Amino acid sequence: MSSSGDHPVRLERLVKIYTQGVRQIHALHQVDLTVKSGEFVAIMGASGSGKSTLLHAIAGLTDVNEGKVIVAGQDLAAFSDAALTRFRRRQVGMVFQAFNLIPSLTAEENIQLPAMELPDVKQRAEAILTRMGLLDRRHHRPDALSGGEQQRVAIGRALMMEPAILLADEPTGSLDSRTGQELCQVLRDLVTREGRTTVMVTHEPRVAMWADRVVVFKDGRCLSEFPVTPGAGAEAVALAYEHALQSAA
Repeated sequence: MSSSGDHPVRLERLVKIYTQGVRQIHALHQVDLTVKSGEFVAIMGASGSGKSTLLHAIAGLTDVNEGKVIVAGQDLAAFSDAALTRFRRRQVGMVFQAFNLIPSLTAEENIQLPAMELPDVKQRAEAILTRMGLLDRRHHRPDALSGGEQQRVAIGRALMMEPAILLADEPTGSLDSRTGQELCQVLRDLVTREGRTTVMVTHEPRVAMWADRVVVFKDGRCLSEFPVTPGAGAEAVALAYEHALQSAA
């Protein structure tokens, strides 16, 4: 069996059921997934397919009814709520579609938030601002930043504790096409240059094409997966995705 360092994420037979009155909704059906260290995986599926639920399960933000979620070698079910919060803060970086920045804080202050108690918080934040190309915007609040700049601040905040894994939930969903592609390049560079293990949820081929591997999700199930050839482009990813859906029909 591979070590936790080789596979920062391992999901085993995950089941997640939501109850709405007398109705039960199966958001995840017996999902198995392994992510290798330094890999960029895109979870691709239509709205409502369960892909965001999967991401939240990896982050420990939602409990599962059955199965195991193992992140950085730790079974999340073994943690108390307080211990899970501490673990998530140190080991999991989250990037959301809506940025989730605090409006009253500057870019630098937003990035510093996860590590405020650390003695080198200012040095860490300055290094991340430089990596994100935001050093000259450090004193600007979110309303003075473009959408792309806000999302780069959000990525910087997610990286502040040097987590084992970066999770991105539709990170380009609030951005225009050009800015979205620039943001994808930022994520790609984090994987290529720093070996940052990344799992990203998206429904767009032009976003998924930046990944190393695409996992096709439908109705709470992993239908199949396929590798992404560097430079293949959005059309190739779209064709492979549609083929996966048709093959599973």
